[in-house]
Amino acid sequence: MKKIKIEFLQQSIEVELDDTDTSRKIWDACPIKSNVNIWGNEIYFDTYINVTKDETAKDIVNLGEVAFWVEGSSIAIGFGPTPISKADEIRLITKANIIGKTSSDLSILSMVNSGEIVIVNRIY
Repeated sequence: MKKIKIEFLQQSIEVELDDTDTSRKIWDACPIKSNVNIWGNEIYFDTYINVTKDETAKDIVNLGEVAFWVEGSSIAIGFGPTPISKADEIRLITKANIIGKTSSDLSILSMVNSGEIVIVNRIY
């Protein structure tokens, strides 16, 4: 199983990639360097990768699922409610492709700041 490491200024998480076209394109594009955007309890960042929505696309994700926002060409990591969530759900702005899962402690993402540099690398 392929893994990537998403590194922020002082935090990082590891993601086990699913076997999907979107995940393969992310793997092939590594290393990816971008800037963090924050929307409620979601971090997202542009990858400049173009894909279409697949059968995994959904707008309510489980904690630990990592998504790819097709319209924004961005990896999206929800770690709590967003501005459009109902109660404690993690609701993305639109349906997004699920690219993998992480068992990393996502509460650390609350310490990441908008504009911060993020780097995505392969883990072999």
